[in-house]
Amino acid sequence: MCKILLLEDDASLIDGLVYSLEKNNFTVETVRTVREALRRLCTVDLISQHDLLLLDVTLPDGTGFDVCGKVRDINQQIPIVFLTASDEEVNVIRGLDGGADDYITKPFKLGELCSRIRALLRRSSLSASPQAGGKDSQPQKKTVNCISSGGLVIDLAACRVKLNGRPLDLTRAEFRLLGLLVQNAGQIVTREILFNELWDHMGSFVDDNTLSVYIRRLREKIETDPSKPQHLVTARGFGYRWVL
Repeated sequence: MCKILLLEDDASLIDGLVYSLEKNNFTVETVRTVREALRRLCTVDLISQHDLLLLDVTLPDGTGFDVCGKVRDINQQIPIVFLTASDEEVNVIRGLDGGADDYITKPFKLGELCSRIRALLRRSSLSASPQAGGKDSQPQKKTVNCISSGGLVIDLAACRVKLNGRPLDLTRAEFRLLGLLVQNAGQIVTREILFNELWDHMGSFVDDNTLSVYIRRLREKIETDPSKPQHLVTARGFGYRWVL
């Protein structure tokens, strides 16, 4: 059974979350403060005892962003989902830039949350094989450890990216997205494929705005003029394409 660490201070919400998650065959450990969460996640060994972190944003002694940042300093792989009372873009960007993999806005359906959690657990690695649509309906990955495009070099094994020799600071999801696009350079990668590959294999519970945020943030980091992208271009009505 997958073990989830839940950081939440609302007692009534905790009861419902724990009940639903356990009914879906997850094991749940609950903490109610940032201090308590950091005590449970202060080392690599302690973090590795969990398969996913479910973090509320606003806590009595800080925010879930604080916990996410500390965890990402130690571990880049564990999936992190934010529970937030606001879906304003600034909060979404702050969470994603801080290293989160997904967010869900309160109030939410517990079935949707469980589906997102299962999707993240399935899609926790860039090397996961595409599942939806059959082999002829989406681009195939190349089994290489390092790919390059102009001044961009992506080390898939080490999860590092350099642009003109300068390291790029990318979130885990940004790295997966960029790697998928560059590996399929010249081809249109549809939004549906990106949803399937990065989140839920059926694309059922993905907020379209989240993908748009990732694309814009990537452009800000890799394009000379993000408003006039030369490499990460939009194929209107379809998706995106990486241009060499």
